[in-house]
This record gives sequence, structure tokens and C-alpha cells, in this order.
Amino acid sequence: MTPALDPSTVVVHAGRPERVPDAPLGESPVFSSTYIAGGDRGYGRFDNDAWAALEQTLGELEGGRGLTFASGMGAVAAICDLIPVGGRVVAPQHAYSGVLGLLDQQAAAGRLQLQRVDIADTDQVVAAVAGADLLWIESPTNPAMEVADLPALCTAGRAAGALVVVDNTFATPLLQRPLEFGADLVMHSATKFIAGHSDVLLGAIVTANDDLWTTLESKRRNLGAIPGPMEAWLGLRGLRTLALRLERAQSNAAFLAERLREHPRVSRVRYPGLTDDPGHARAKAQMSGFGAILAVELGGDAELAQRVCQSTKLWVHATSLGGVESMLERRRRWPAEVPTIPVDLIRMSVGIEHPNDLWADLEQALKA
Repeated sequence: MTPALDPSTVVVHAGRPERVPDAPLGESPVFSSTYIAGGDRGYGRFDNDAWAALEQTLGELEGGRGLTFASGMGAVAAICDLIPVGGRVVAPQHAYSGVLGLLDQQAAAGRLQLQRVDIADTDQVVAAVAGADLLWIESPTNPAMEVADLPALCTAGRAAGALVVVDNTFATPLLQRPLEFGADLVMHSATKFIAGHSDVLLGAIVTANDDLWTTLESKRRNLGAIPGPMEAWLGLRGLRTLALRLERAQSNAAFLAERLREHPRVSRVRYPGLTDDPGHARAKAQMSGFGAILAVELGGDAELAQRVCQSTKLWVHATSLGGVESMLERRRRWPAEVPTIPVDLIRMSVGIEHPNDLWADLEQALKA
């Protein structure tokens, strides 16, 4: 694809088969574990047409080469396998609980040393990354919605000799391209916005470093964290509409954030699109939009927050995000969530429904 194309065009056209007479318009899933000998493919655990098309599309969107995995955590585990035994990892105090849980487990087993930092405090992160082997960045963070200074942290991490990884799940490559800021690896839970329909588990890594790509591809082969062909095909089909889905969901999120901040039962709205949000200026400088995830706090009342989640009729009370349907949950209902997340915080993944319907449902739930 030509670099001059807008990402909203790339997301539709990248990864297509060659345009020859009678060729299909898009790749189809190939359901085979076995291939005739003599070619490059070799075996079903090594490659698949549907993976290749999805990886090409994600690679062009992020500016590197893509690899897909069976889940976001499969991608995370492959990255963690790059850390030398006893190596030191700097990670956010607030991030996806699965990532932090895996790092905690490996630290407890003596596999690595772990230092948690406030990823929005650039000076603190820069000081911590000296001597580190890996810097894990998530921005905006899940579910605290903190925004990291990606250019500064990527530069500091690389200067310190650390491998810099950015979880770009919330922003997607349409709003943020961390490789352009100097990140070594970009990770996605492609289950979320990439696939976008709450019907598939997928993970992805993109890198511009060929040696890293080769190493991670080998780990995927040997660890077996491969996506199924149908999952990869569904992920690619979902990705084709990302620009339209994200445009609507992001518009809805901005509308709801403004409404929620005026509601008497809401004590705080966390959304970088609000001009008084601590991460607003930073997000405006490094992102092309503010995303479709927000969080609210309800005055410290965990019981009220739980009742709100259980009282909505359109909003789905569920543990996921990035789908066409709007979802919400009180994150501290999970024992694995870090205790510094407020007990009353509700994370909201805004979908593509009509904004007035979403607001009416939230309003009635807040009154319930």
C-alpha cells in the first residue's frame, strides 16, 4: 500500500489478494493443518492465509510487521519470554490486570524483577528505567485512563537499553502509532477494537525490527499460541470497519463524558477528551482522537456503582470492551484488580448505538 493513503483507507484495502481475473476480493480461512511438501508453508502451526492477511493489514496500519496470536495474553506471554532470567521490568501501576498478574507471577517465581510506576509521571518512569531490560507502557491505561508521554518514554527507554513495549489496545493504530515514537513493539488485544464484535479472541504484535519479528515468530511456533484460521478471518473482517466504528463510538464517548460530568451522582469522569482531564494536553499532542473508553467514579459508593451496572438495559454488564455494543463494569469487583483503582470506578466501553439512547439508559440506572 502507498504511504500516502489515509489509515481509514488502508484498513479497508490492505491485506487483499492480488487483483487478477476471478480472484476472490478477500482472503478466505484455510482449514488445514497439513500442506503438500515442497513449499514454504510447511505445517499448519507455521502459517495460514488468514493470519497473513490480518498481519499485513495491522503491519501497514502500525508501520511495521505484524504477528497474530491466539489471544492478547498469548501475545503478552511471547513478549515476556524475551526478558532475560532475572531481568528487570518497569510497568505501570495501572494497566490491564492480566498483564500485571502475569508479571507478578513471574516476579514471585524469581523469573524477573518488577518495578511499578505511575506511567503518567514521566520523571518517575525515566528514573526507574535506568538499567531495566523492558519498559511496558499502556496508554491510555486500563481502567484509570492515564496518558503516558509516549515520545519521551520511548526515547528514555531506548536510551537506557530497555525493550520498549506499548499496549495500544485502547487507542488502536487509527488514533496512535507508537512505533513512530520509538517503541520496539506494539501489542494489541485484537479481541477488542480490532475485531470489534465481541465474538473472537485474538492478540497481535507489530514491530519494525526484523530480528525481533523473527524471534517472536519462532516463539509463537514453539509455544503454540497460534490463532485459528476462522478467528483470524473474523478479526480481519471486523478490522475492515474499524474506522467507521471508532468514529461513531468516539463521538458517543465525548457526548456521554460531557453529560456524565454534570450528573449529581458522578464525582469524577476520566476521559482524555475532556479539556480539564489531566491527560488531555498530552493525548491531544500524540493521538488523533481520544478514543471510546471512559471511566466514572460515584463518590466512593461501591454499592451504588454495582447497582448502576446491574440496572442498565442497553449497556451490557460484561468484562470486555471495544465491541459495537456498549459495555460497563465496576472493575474492583474482580479480586485481581489493583487496589489503587477506586472501588466505585465504572469502566465504560462506548459502542455505536444512538447516543441519546445510551444516555437515557445511564440516567435511569443512576436514578434506580
